[in-house]
Amino acid sequence: MLLTKEQIGRFDADGYLFFPALFGKPEIQVLLDEVPTLYAQRRPENVREKTGDAVRTNFAAHLYSAPFARLARHPRMVAPIKQIFGEDVYMHQFKINGKMAIDGDVWQWHQDYGTWRRDDDMPEARAMNVAIFLDDVNEFNGPLMLIPGSHRLGVLEAGHDLTTTSYPLWTLDHGTIEKLVARGGIVAPKGPAGSMILFHSCLVHASTSNLSPWNRVSVYLSLCAVSNHIRRFKRPGYIAHRDFTPIECLPDDCLLKDYDVPLPWKDGTPAEQLRGLLEAA
Repeated sequence: MLLTKEQIGRFDADGYLFFPALFGKPEIQVLLDEVPTLYAQRRPENVREKTGDAVRTNFAAHLYSAPFARLARHPRMVAPIKQIFGEDVYMHQFKINGKMAIDGDVWQWHQDYGTWRRDDDMPEARAMNVAIFLDDVNEFNGPLMLIPGSHRLGVLEAGHDLTTTSYPLWTLDHGTIEKLVARGGIVAPKGPAGSMILFHSCLVHASTSNLSPWNRVSVYLSLCAVSNHIRRFKRPGYIAHRDFTPIECLPDDCLLKDYDVPLPWKDGTPAEQLRGLLEAA
C-alpha cells in the first residue's frame, strides 16, 4: 500500500492519516483472539493499571506471539512509512494498549518523539506511529485524541510525570495544550475494528479514561528509519528495542495464513533485555 501525493500532502499538514476499516474482520479477529492469552501472562512486558489488575499496555508481543509477529511485517503498515522516509525501517517499539472497559486509565498529553529523544537518544523525528484498532472505537471508550499540525512545532518542553499513571510519560502542561488546541483544534478518529491511524512522532496526542462497558484495545507500532536508530540503551529492551534489522514484509495475506516467523522470546524475556544499559550503541 503506497500513499498518494494528496495523502502525503495531508500528512505533512496535519501530522496524521486515518484509514477506516483497512483490515478486515477475519484479520482482526486473529489478533483479538490472541490478546487474552498475552494479557494473562505474568511477564514483565505486561504493565498493569495502578488500580486493579487490568493490563494498561503489553510490550514486544511481536517477539513471542506469532499473529503479532506477522502483523509487525504487514505491508499495509510498513510500506507507507518506508515511502515517507525513503529508507528501510525497524521496530522501535511494539505495544498492545488495553484501555479496558471501566478500568482503562488516561494517557496524558504527550509527544512520543520527546520521550525517544530524551530517554533513548534517537537523533531525529524520523520515526512513525501506527495505531490499529482491535475493537470498535467510539466517543465513549477513550478514543485517541490528536492535535492537528502540532508536529510542525518540533519537540516541546515537557515534564516527566511519574505519578499520574502506572507508566511514566514526558507530558505537556495545561497552558501548552490550551495554546495548541486554540491553534489546531482536537480530532479523535473513530471507526470499526481494523481501522488504522498513521501519525507523526511529534504529533501531540492523549486519550481519556474508558468508563464505558466496551474495551478499546489497540496495537501501537513505532517504526524508525534504520539510519536514525537509538544511541542510548537506558530503558529495558522490551520497551525500546535494540535490534535495528530492517523489517522484511510478508505477503498481504499474512494475518490469514500461517507464515513462519521468528519468535525469539517465546520461552521468556532474555535477561539482558530486562535491564537498561547506559553505553552507546
